Amino acid sequence: AVPAAVLAGIADELATVHGQADQQRLKAPSRQRAALDDFAGPTHLGALVKYRQAWQQLAALRAEAADLSARTTERAREAELLRLGLAEIERVDPQPGEDARLTAVIGRLGNVETLRVAATTAYEALSSEAAGASPALDLLHAAERALDGAATEDPSLAALATRAKEATYLVSDLAVELSGYVDGLEADPHELEASHQRLAELRGLRAYGQTLEEVLAWASTAGLRLLDLDDGGGRLTALGEQIAALEQDLTARADALSATRRRAAEALGRAVTAELQGLAMSEARLSVVIEPAEPSVSGSDAVSFNLIPHRNAPPRPLGKGASGGELSRVMLAIEVALAEAGTTTEHLPTFVFDEVDAGVGGKAAVEVGRRLAKLAQRTQVIVVTHLAQVAAFADRQLVVTKAAGPDGAVTGVEVVDGERRTAELARMLSGQEDSAAALEHARELLATSQA
Repeated sequence: AVPAAVLAGIADELATVHGQADQQRLKAPSRQRAALDDFAGPTHLGALVKYRQAWQQLAALRAEAADLSARTTERAREAELLRLGLAEIERVDPQPGEDARLTAVIGRLGNVETLRVAATTAYEALSSEAAGASPALDLLHAAERALDGAATEDPSLAALATRAKEATYLVSDLAVELSGYVDGLEADPHELEASHQRLAELRGLRAYGQTLEEVLAWASTAGLRLLDLDDGGGRLTALGEQIAALEQDLTARADALSATRRRAAEALGRAVTAELQGLAMSEARLSVVIEPAEPSVSGSDAVSFNLIPHRNAPPRPLGKGASGGELSRVMLAIEVALAEAGTTTEHLPTFVFDEVDAGVGGKAAVEVGRRLAKLAQRTQVIVVTHLAQVAAFADRQLVVTKAAGPDGAVTGVEVVDGERRTAELARMLSGQEDSAAALEHARELLATSQA
């Protein structure tokens, strides 16, 4: 089960209906052009595929060129902003990790006295050279001597004596480094001010990233983007050259398609006209007209199927120059001609003809049945008919019946074959399914159709 709208959208690709009221297929110019292309054969269809590929390529190039042209001002503005940003970054010339190093320098130079007092106090607490009572090194030396004196008496104490020596060495080294730190700690107002200024410059780049790493990454990306933007003019010129060359190629391809369509149009007109001779339309002719049109995805031709219903009558577009019954037969003739060319039936698996035999009888009705049978050799054909001459050509005959039921009218469909089919054909011929003459005529029709 599917929604009706979906079914309506795909039905034209699954079946075509020919009836008194609605000739759905081959009335639209696009369908007529497609039918002519199918009739023209595989070589023509291959050329049409290549033309359409070139058309789509041209459309893509034109769209790209239009986009580039429309965005010229926008691209120029973007490029200018990128240049300004890159120029500022180039002027500042940031180095990876520079902001962290400057922050450390500013922290040290801005707190020289605090750092000197801390380092000096620590040094004095450790060094034996410092004034005051019992510095750390003196106490460690005392501990070391005490342990050394008794270490021979107990191995465990010897291990502790070794650790005391190690602690003495470590504290001694720390004291030396603290002394060197204090000696090298000097206030430098000029360096401090320069560091502040440099850090301010770096922080001025935060419009391009929160960290220097992000700023440098932005500069790399912006440089590539600027190259692309600056190449826009060259790209537009190249596109113009490609478009001009492709337009020439498409014109040549369209001319070739037009030539094969004109040849196919003459052949299709002759084939359909020949079919019409046997469908009680002996004076009717089909004229397939090719006229120049605006180039499109299908070429530069407007295709029109025109019917000349009788001698001296002016040609009129298909669907406007014939009655409903005549139009049904014209459609049948076209479908048979296309089927003979081995084209249409590959795309449409089912044809439905609703009273295509209206207004004909006798020999013409037999010819209608014969042509429907010919079409049915290539695809499925469903025919609604009241003529036995047409029904006799069917591979399978079904009878639609309507009867009164307890809840109203009931419609049924029943397959008839064998003698029942002969009786049904006799009924269609004379209204009397038990008439000997009608039965004999029905058998003769079946024999003719089988032959």
